[in-house]
Amino acid sequence: MPLIPEEPQIHESAQGPRVTPAAGRTASTPRPVPGPRSAATPRPGRPGPGPARPAPPAQRPHPTPGQPRTDTPENRSAPQIQLIPASAAGALDAADEAVDLLLESGRAPGDILVLTTGEQHPWAAHELSFGEAAYWAQHEAGDDVFFAGAEAADRVRTRPVVIVAVNGGDTVDGALTAARERAGALLIVCGDPQRINAALGAAV
Repeated sequence: MPLIPEEPQIHESAQGPRVTPAAGRTASTPRPVPGPRSAATPRPGRPGPGPARPAPPAQRPHPTPGQPRTDTPENRSAPQIQLIPASAAGALDAADEAVDLLLESGRAPGDILVLTTGEQHPWAAHELSFGEAAYWAQHEAGDDVFFAGAEAADRVRTRPVVIVAVNGGDTVDGALTAARERAGALLIVCGDPQRINAALGAAV
């Protein structure tokens, strides 16, 4: 059954936070140029000016060979899927608002992964400017919201909440499939409802 847009809300319950769809969105004002990231930044949704970027966190050790993984699809139940209608130009803003609501409702920053199907989120572009190694070290640390392009979906690890901003690109179907596999509890998709429903299929 296709997802039906409703009013946006965040509900904290035994099942975790829930984001329900909002009315259509339009393009917002131009995004600011990313500035250095700092520990004082309230959240990583929008880069802003600040002191020099701290050294990247140490990498999390990889699982011991032969040890079963607990984040594989067969070991997890299907995530809840929520839709936030938005234009391609407004999808990034919708995703940022969803991150804000999740953090305000008590979700830990490290619980959240944000993927974009078109233009990179400003934070992803900013962190990549420091090099691939430092960028992926932050992902391995898992202590902050992580932003990545859909083309890197096969490389990211499972997180409780995955947000997808459908802001263009030609890989929407593959991006949504990968995002659903990596969402532990909740998958939030921001974009055109018809395109999203067609990509996700009747199973959702």
